[in-house]
Amino acid sequence: MLHKPSLKSLKIVMANLLTMFFVMEIMVSGFNFGASGLNMNYYLWSCPFAELVVKNTVNKALQDDPTLAAGLVRMHFHDCFIEGCDGSVLIDSTKDNTAEKDSPANLSLRGYEVIDDIKEELEKQCPEVVSCADILAMAARDAVFCAGGPVYDIPKGRKDGTRSKIEDTINLPAPIFNASELVKMFGQHGFSAKEMVALSGAHTLGVARCSSFKQRLTPVDPTLDSEFAKTLSKTCSAGDSAEQPFDATRNDFDNLYFNALVSNNGVLTSDQTLYTSPQTRNIVNSYAMNQALFFLDFQQAMVKMSMLDVKEGSKGEVRRNCRKIN
Repeated sequence: MLHKPSLKSLKIVMANLLTMFFVMEIMVSGFNFGASGLNMNYYLWSCPFAELVVKNTVNKALQDDPTLAAGLVRMHFHDCFIEGCDGSVLIDSTKDNTAEKDSPANLSLRGYEVIDDIKEELEKQCPEVVSCADILAMAARDAVFCAGGPVYDIPKGRKDGTRSKIEDTINLPAPIFNASELVKMFGQHGFSAKEMVALSGAHTLGVARCSSFKQRLTPVDPTLDSEFAKTLSKTCSAGDSAEQPFDATRNDFDNLYFNALVSNNGVLTSDQTLYTSPQTRNIVNSYAMNQALFFLDFQQAMVKMSMLDVKEGSKGEVRRNCRKIN
């Protein structure tokens, strides 16, 4: 007996067909981004398995150690805010130069060995083709998805920078910043207040060290829930390096970070200020109530961030080793 297809099933088929046509269009057009040479399919012919190598390596690393998701996302952010998304945060210091990664602001970054593993495999498959800047941007994207966050793609084609200096890290937002200072700093990079709050939502992953929030405990910050203040004090009793998760699910990408802010359980001053400030409170409330909205805004802000001051063509290089300038 034949059954007449339901309207719902027809809609699903049409949606799938539209998705397929959209993907085909991307493959044909290359999905160029304005005048920029960045391209969704930049490595389609030169290194066709680049994306797969990144994804598989990140997935395996996170299976072994789920806490690396936070490290990779944070590393990408710290890379892009200094000299643009050019892999400069990956460069090791030398006797003649102290690099970004040795700044106090970057000492807690983790995941360098994941980037090294990806680069080593790609150098075997496609020598001197895939940049370290692209590897880091793709690894952060895949870490978000692997941790339960939104799936999104980013254009590729970034070149690696040849400068990495500790003094440049002064341009990273500090954990003691208030909302106005955060809005101003992110605004200098072209982000709106809404995009800043969405990107701050990356704190749904990972931890903060006591040294970053202990100033809120003596005297107790009035914006801090009194019971949560006791939790933070207990954490800090183990020393400055003791770690406090930003929310109850430190390895899961969700919207619990924003719910924590609504409950005055933000760990850093720069977290809680997003709810305390009238300028950003409604944005926090909307993300706390609607995880899908947060995911949508986060992925759009991450794509935008991944294109900050990128170096193309002769303005950069493709490092053979992500830790060293060629």
